[in-house]
Amino acid sequence: MKSFRSAVEARDTDAMEALLADNVVFTSPVAFMPYPGKAITASILRGVMRVFEDFRYVREIESADGRDHALVFEATVAGKLVNGCDFLHFDDDGLIDEFMVMVRPLSGANALAAAMGEQFPRIREEAMNELK
Repeated sequence: MKSFRSAVEARDTDAMEALLADNVVFTSPVAFMPYPGKAITASILRGVMRVFEDFRYVREIESADGRDHALVFEATVAGKLVNGCDFLHFDDDGLIDEFMVMVRPLSGANALAAAMGEQFPRIREEAMNELK
């Protein structure tokens, strides 16, 4: 988890992607269906890095076995404050195989949904290019 946090704080999307399992499932705070696979998850994370401003982790919570982590964050999106949490599960190889994000308040979630909606054509294209 420390490696992932360091990658995010450094805005190093290649390092973030390297920590994702091929079978990772990303669960978005603003989309109903989860997104399975490393290519789409990595593309979503790149999109998030483009829309989050002033992003910072403010708290870490770790399970006793070290496989589940919660990283509480604050950021702004289009001038709206977003409080959120990245919930990460690590597989036997130490890679992230479950990645769920929750955000609040509703105004921040709405701003995030709109900003990510604008990013999604690029996200899809990047993911498709990775699969080639």
